[in-house]
Amino acid sequence: MRSITETVKHLIIINGLFFLATLLYGDVMYGLFSLWFVEHPSFGFWQVITHMFMHGGLSHIFFNMYALWAFGGALEHMWGGKKFLFFYLSAGIGAALIHTGVNYIYFYRGIQALEAGGYAAEQVITLLGQGQFSPAWYDVAGQDTVQAMIEAISTPAVGASGAIYGVLVAFGMAFPNSELFLMFVPVPIKAKYFIPVLIGLHLFSGITGYSIFGSGIAHFAHVGGALFGFLMAWYWKKNSFDRNRWY
Repeated sequence: MRSITETVKHLIIINGLFFLATLLYGDVMYGLFSLWFVEHPSFGFWQVITHMFMHGGLSHIFFNMYALWAFGGALEHMWGGKKFLFFYLSAGIGAALIHTGVNYIYFYRGIQALEAGGYAAEQVITLLGQGQFSPAWYDVAGQDTVQAMIEAISTPAVGASGAIYGVLVAFGMAFPNSELFLMFVPVPIKAKYFIPVLIGLHLFSGITGYSIFGSGIAHFAHVGGALFGFLMAWYWKKNSFDRNRWY
């Protein structure tokens, strides 16, 4: 069995400790360390990083940590621990920025529609921050617009998936001919085909709202992590960074 690299090991331990604390302190942990929308009363700037160590359940953390071990170790061997850690956190932050940016569009699209109908933006935001809304909003802005606005502010983001997708993209760029298995498809697919298709499916799901992966998934966070991972890996490869500078 392949040994685990040091940085990957420490990241898994930290995720495990956060998960244990979440089991013990539930809502307190989610309130403090999940990534809330910027207009939500629970939002804190530190959440851009801490949300990466929060997970919504056992299967969520298991699959993320398995992917971190399976793909992250090869990158850490190639780059070194410090460079890999920088990459991992940067991809996660990038995922948070893209996710928040998309939510910003959905949120203020709803606010603007309600303002056009005579509602004051400050009152709407205050009400939403208290976890409340008026059914009359549906008649003014439309159900889809209002629902997207409510979900943007009321649903926090948790999980390492954004960072993991950055790792996955970098792995595919470094080892394009590695054969991977898609769940329920018992045929190996090369990384250079598998990974773009996977990200494309998330982009499709994010745009259309139709998800083949199930509900409650932050598709644009996955796409954002993949995008930032691609840009960093491409830039480093193009400029041939000296790996020793990261030690």
